[in-house]
Amino acid sequence: MNLKKTLAALAAAATFSGAVAAEELSVAATPVPHAEILEFVKPQLAEQGVELDVKVFTDYIQPNIQVDQKRMDANFFQHQPYLDEFNEGRGTNLVTVTGVHVEPFGAYSSKIESLDELKEGAVVAIPNDPTNGGRALLLLQKAGVITLKDESKITATPRDIADNPKDLDFKELEAATLPRILNQVDLALINTNYALEAGLNPSEDALVIEGSESPYVNILVARPDNKDSEAMQKLAAALKSDAVRDFIMEKYEGAVVPAF
Repeated sequence: MNLKKTLAALAAAATFSGAVAAEELSVAATPVPHAEILEFVKPQLAEQGVELDVKVFTDYIQPNIQVDQKRMDANFFQHQPYLDEFNEGRGTNLVTVTGVHVEPFGAYSSKIESLDELKEGAVVAIPNDPTNGGRALLLLQKAGVITLKDESKITATPRDIADNPKDLDFKELEAATLPRILNQVDLALINTNYALEAGLNPSEDALVIEGSESPYVNILVARPDNKDSEAMQKLAAALKSDAVRDFIMEKYEGAVVPAF
């Protein structure tokens, strides 16, 4: 083959390679259900030229930091109130791409079978981040256990409790640790992703659980500079597909609810 033909062949090969090269999209996620849902859509995205790289995290801080510092393209683990609080507290500017599902928040116990059985001075563990801690207190208020000074404050803390008839002892702990200390407290308010990881079935094991009207939709989050990229929008569309709706409903049996 002469030089001219060789160069032409190389150029054609380069063009072909560029045409089929997949664009990589890295997403930080907590294990259940977020990473599982992302793994489910991975083959669909591959067919569309997007190579999805899912990195699993077990906390609620690093996924946002990784995206903000451009170490990851997006994350999928949180709801809007948490993102708003994070942006305000950390000075970040992360944005919502799309909402995907709701994980109804619940109260669990290994010692009692009903909230009516809570004794005077019982120890109640709630998440120590403002939005999920407030979410826990709002759920207990809805169940008639306590009353808050501001009955709609989503960032309420135990200091915002106006009426605590049973003088419950509230312990604010990292959300991820709550399933592990369930047998050490009388009641624990646990995010559904951590409940599922611990083998709890929210629809069966929770003593009280949020209804489908929950405003805490879990969202795909990115930065302003990449939220509208073609790959990101393909991921957003895949996460709101009929296939994902069916996957969520069949796999989680009410513990996770599609929000689309």
